Amino acid sequence: MMLELYAHPFSSYCWKVLIPLYENDTSFTYRSLEEPGNPAEFARLWPIGKFPLLVDDGKPVMESSIIIEHLQRFHPGPVAFIPGGDAALEVRMLDRILDNHVMNQMTRVVVDAIRGPERHDSVEVAEAKAALQKAYAWLDQWMSGREWASGDFSLADCAAAPSLFYADWVDPIPEALISLRAYRARLLARPSVARAIDEARPYRSYFPLGAPERD
Repeated sequence: MMLELYAHPFSSYCWKVLIPLYENDTSFTYRSLEEPGNPAEFARLWPIGKFPLLVDDGKPVMESSIIIEHLQRFHPGPVAFIPGGDAALEVRMLDRILDNHVMNQMTRVVVDAIRGPERHDSVEVAEAKAALQKAYAWLDQWMSGREWASGDFSLADCAAAPSLFYADWVDPIPEALISLRAYRARLLARPSVARAIDEARPYRSYFPLGAPERD
């Protein structure tokens, strides 16, 4: 079977899917949305236009969490991203927390910057940053004494890596949140995550708030 991934190297949700593909050294064709022809085919396959999109032997699979579960079910490797039994509930819970309360709050600030100065919404930005700080505080407590978010490296960590990478650019994690800052550092050092970060470096100029000189 042939796997194709329509994705952009700088996209946080695309990283979320690239990380498990790299973890398990899964063979796939990377249909970068920076390359001619791929955006049009992507739009044909998925008119809603939200990436990433996995195509498995001609069948489109949408939504990053579902793509990861699809990979585990139909293209398993040594790393299982969703454990069996009741442990799966905690992993899925953390995945939703990281997407909704970190990734999506970070995105609110980025989208405001993309809109341009004439359409900035200071209330929207302040609310998003306040939500991020609440999530940071909760995650710092959660990560105390843990290496990964829930047991072994999992779907939750695939969500955490891009979430915390970009969120810290948008609204830095406070120095006092030692456990969360250490977790982010461990994520960035993991080879699969580091590979996604390196592949995105040529596109850092796309970041509308200005990419910091770190990471």
